[in-house]
Amino acid sequence: MTIRLGYQIPNFTYPGVPVENLFDTVAAQAREAEASGFDTVLVMDHFYQLPGINTPDHPMMEAYTTLGALAASTSTVRLSTLVTGNTYRNPALLAKTVTTLDVIAKGRAILGIGAGWFEREHQDFGFEFGTFGQRFERLEEALGIIAPMLRGEEPTLEGKWYTARGAMNHPRLRTIPIMLGGAGEQKTFRLAARFADHMNIICDLDDLPRKVAVLRQRCEEADRDPATLATSFLVTGMVGETAQEAAELSASLDDNRRARAAVGTPDQVAEQIQERILNAGVDGVCINLIRNGHRPGVVAAVGAALKPLVTA
Repeated sequence: MTIRLGYQIPNFTYPGVPVENLFDTVAAQAREAEASGFDTVLVMDHFYQLPGINTPDHPMMEAYTTLGALAASTSTVRLSTLVTGNTYRNPALLAKTVTTLDVIAKGRAILGIGAGWFEREHQDFGFEFGTFGQRFERLEEALGIIAPMLRGEEPTLEGKWYTARGAMNHPRLRTIPIMLGGAGEQKTFRLAARFADHMNIICDLDDLPRKVAVLRQRCEEADRDPATLATSFLVTGMVGETAQEAAELSASLDDNRRARAAVGTPDQVAEQIQERILNAGVDGVCINLIRNGHRPGVVAAVGAALKPLVTA
């Protein structure tokens, strides 16, 4: 399973759009992406808006409810989180949730998953956060339940964090691919080599070539052919009709997001993605357009510029 061209929707603040029409704007972006050559549409699994995009009180749609509605609003794009916070759901329930999404979408679901990181959400919603190491212990245990359930098996596990006793998962269409998201060289990449079909790398663009090399090394350490683990990179697109407009849009980015952004006209952004992402050995790209993706025509323009890069 390879995501060659994904469109992520991380922002639900649309000036002038009332709450009752908010999802209509989300669905319109997904359909525009589908018509423009994107193969996957992705949403974040968060309850609050993230730092660097907006303040926590800005709108944030629950991920799997949104994906289920998008399944009925689209017909060909695959659907995923980028990525599910493992700490927010019991793993057997998560396997059941994404399998139900896959049935509704007629085989278009991907399970994107990571260890979880946004501490305030955990505190406010009452989810245990734990230490960095504990969150990865939990993710590894969770994958030991989730992966078999997605294959139609009935796992039993008495773990430190989770328990399953012959957990069944019906109905199901197929084995749903697993995508891990992150950049951790010691933990995330090792888990990806063991469990994942796809690795979405989230890091600064300057770090990407080294991350790709380390991921390949982790596969080799796990006796896995690196070519069997597809890769993509999440990039923030600051795209304008002119370079000046794009620069003005990007002025609001913090340093963290600026280090992971492509800025310019659609063609200029495509050039940057080819040079800095695809030429680094990554199979595909997921792009978000956090400032203007909701404006009709923006997603289509970006898709037209990027599609030749991944279909040549």
